[in-house]
Amino acid sequence: YHFMPQSGWMNDPNGLIFFNGQYHVFYQTNPYNGFWDCMHWGHAVSKDLVHWEYLPLALAPSEEYDDYQKGGCFSGSAIEHEGKLYVFYTATANHGNGSEQSQCLAISEDGINFEKYDGNPLFDAPEGIQPDSFRDPKVWKHENKYYMVVGASRNNRGLALIYESADLYHWNFLNVLAESRGEWGFMWECPDFYPLDGKQVLMISPQEMEAEGLEFHNGNNTAFLIGNYDKEKLKFTREKVQSVDYGLDFYAPQTFQDGKGRRIIIGWMGMPDADEEYVNPTAETEGWQHCLTVPREVTYKNAMLYQYPVEELNGLRKAGVSVSGSDVELPVNGPFDLDIKVKGEQGKISLGENLFLDYQDGNISLALSEKAGAGRKVRKAHIPSGKVEALRILADTTAVEIYVNGGEVVFSTRYYPETDEQTVKVETAEVDGEVYKLKNCVME
Repeated sequence: YHFMPQSGWMNDPNGLIFFNGQYHVFYQTNPYNGFWDCMHWGHAVSKDLVHWEYLPLALAPSEEYDDYQKGGCFSGSAIEHEGKLYVFYTATANHGNGSEQSQCLAISEDGINFEKYDGNPLFDAPEGIQPDSFRDPKVWKHENKYYMVVGASRNNRGLALIYESADLYHWNFLNVLAESRGEWGFMWECPDFYPLDGKQVLMISPQEMEAEGLEFHNGNNTAFLIGNYDKEKLKFTREKVQSVDYGLDFYAPQTFQDGKGRRIIIGWMGMPDADEEYVNPTAETEGWQHCLTVPREVTYKNAMLYQYPVEELNGLRKAGVSVSGSDVELPVNGPFDLDIKVKGEQGKISLGENLFLDYQDGNISLALSEKAGAGRKVRKAHIPSGKVEALRILADTTAVEIYVNGGEVVFSTRYYPETDEQTVKVETAEVDGEVYKLKNCVME
C-alpha cells in the first residue's frame, strides 16, 4: 500500500493536486533501471488516496533545455487554471559550462497528455544564484496573482526565492523569502510554502545539513519553518524550526490542499545518510528502487505540526485483534496496522528480530537489524510532550511508518524482514488497542 514505481528508479513526489475529481501524483523516475539517471515524470491517479492507477509518463526530456544526455525534467508542482492542468518543472541541461537549471511549463487539457510551452524556459537563475542549484518550483494562487517559490543556493548557503505572475507565463523575481544563516545546508531543495491553521509554513529539504542534538541526522533532511507571512511586504518571519521526519528514509516531501480542505503531505522514502553507500536490495535483483510514504494530513496544534495517515487508509483494515495487558506477543503475517494506547514511563516494541522501538526519559529510539536495515544505524527523537501515550505502526512488505502520539513524532523507514511471519512484541506497563491485517490494495 506504499506507492512504488512500475519499474526503475523513483524519487521526489511532484505536482500533487486534486484535479477533475481525482488525486494526481507525479514523481521523479528513471523508468529504464533501478538507479538514478536522466529524470522523467511518472504519473498516477487515485479516487481515494489508497488505490492508484498508473498512467503514461507525463514528461520526458526532449528539448535542448532539458537535454536527455546531461539533464532531464526535475521536480516541480501543479496548479489548475481555466480547467487545464499546468505543471511547472525544473529543466536541467549542460551546454559545456556545467549544469544549468531553469524553470519550465507544460500544460494538459485532460490531465494525462502534456505539451511543453513553446516559450520555455520561463526564466533562469537570477544574478548571484548558482546556476546548477536553482530548482523545484512550487506554485500557488493568492487573490488575482500567482506566486512561485524556488529552491536555490548562494555563497554555499540554501535559500528560497519568490516570484510573481499575473498569467502563469510571465514571471518576475520579487525577493529572497528566507535563507540559511549557515546552519541549514548549502542548498534548499523542494521548497513548499502554505498557510495552515493560522500559521505560515515554509517546508524545505536542505542538503548536507548539520545535526543538532537529536535533530537532522540524515545528512540531507527536511524541516518545517513555522512562522508568519506579511503578504504585502512578501516577508516570512520564522518562529520555530521542526524536523518533518526522524526515520532513515524520508526526503523531498510536497503538500497540497485537497477537495476536503485538508493539507496532505507525501514524501519520498529513499534517502540514505549522506555518507553511506546504500541501495535498496530490490535495485539489482528486481530492477526498481524506492517508494512514497502514505498520504498524511498535516495539522497545527500545541505550537507544532502533526502528521497522521489520511482516514481513507482505514478502509484497508480487516477485522482487528485486540491488544491489551502489560506484555503482549502477537504473531502477524504480512502487512499490518498496529494502533495502540500505552501507559508507563518506558516501554519496548519489537517486530520480530527486525525492528525495535525503545522509549524512556522523554526520548524514543528506532533501530533495525543488520539485514532488515541493510546495515544502517539507529535513529532517536525527543518527544515534545514528554512521553509516549499512543503509537501507530504501519508495516508494509518493505516499508514501515511509525506515528507517536497522533503524529507528534514520525519515523519513516524502508526495511527488509527475512520473513513475512514475525511476532509483534509490546512490553509496557499497560497497552490497549488493535492490530489489523490489511487488504491487498492493488487495483484489479
